Amino acid sequence: MVQAIETLKTSDWFHEDGFPIAVEVRSLHPSFGLHNHEFSEIVLITGGSGKHVTGKQSWTIRAGDAFVISGKQTHAYEDLDDLSLVNILYQPEQLSWEGQGLAELPGYHALFTLEPTWRVEHEFRSRLQLSPHDLANVMRLLNKLEEELKERSPGYRCIATTLFMQIACTLSRCYGNYSSTNTKRLLHLAEAISHLERCYDEPVSLEELAKIAKMPTRSFQRAFRKSLGVPPITYLIRVRISHAAELLRNKELSITDVAFELNYEDSSYFTRQFQTIMGMTPKEYRRQFFNRVS
Repeated sequence: MVQAIETLKTSDWFHEDGFPIAVEVRSLHPSFGLHNHEFSEIVLITGGSGKHVTGKQSWTIRAGDAFVISGKQTHAYEDLDDLSLVNILYQPEQLSWEGQGLAELPGYHALFTLEPTWRVEHEFRSRLQLSPHDLANVMRLLNKLEEELKERSPGYRCIATTLFMQIACTLSRCYGNYSSTNTKRLLHLAEAISHLERCYDEPVSLEELAKIAKMPTRSFQRAFRKSLGVPPITYLIRVRISHAAELLRNKELSITDVAFELNYEDSSYFTRQFQTIMGMTPKEYRRQFFNRVS
């Protein structure tokens, strides 16, 4: 008999005010069946042990483990022995990750993007395992976040968002400092992604990126596309256009100036790429933005 898969609804787990972050502290007895969500979550194992199940695969989890589950991923917890955990629920499309500096951290790309994709291949050994000291630091931030979400005092959105970003950044730093064969492999690939995020306005080649990732060029291309769904150069174009949109919100810069800032020698080519990604020309984007804020 096929086990039914429950989909956890956003409306059931987030506050009615629509704020896109929530915290659930729980002890699981004796199991939590197959489910997925309309949102994503950071999972922190705070005590006990058990099995984390995804499809036909299962792996032992214990205190200190930290991993990310995207909404589309079906998973369950079984064979639990006093397992306690914290779920930090979030709606990524409602959060502004840009400008937070997270994309410059290889550990961020490894933890939030690469590890979930490579989980089966690495047999979950690429997950982050926090030291007692690091877990305590994260829990201090999490307790403050939980308090802000409980009280919901004026300004809580700002403080809660900042605390969430602190937790994400702290976990990303921890992953960057974590040393195991599988995490190092992901971090090398994450270094290439971070290079694109940091040096988006500079010329780049596949060979250079593969060297950063410590992989043969063809293997790098395959691994990159598997993890992010697009080739490296397409990803770079998206990063450039994202920064272009930010620059276009500055009235002092002409569209030609924006194109040159991003190393486009031909502003017409820049306009075509912008329209392909954003669905409108730079001029239309700028007009729409200022009409919206005026």
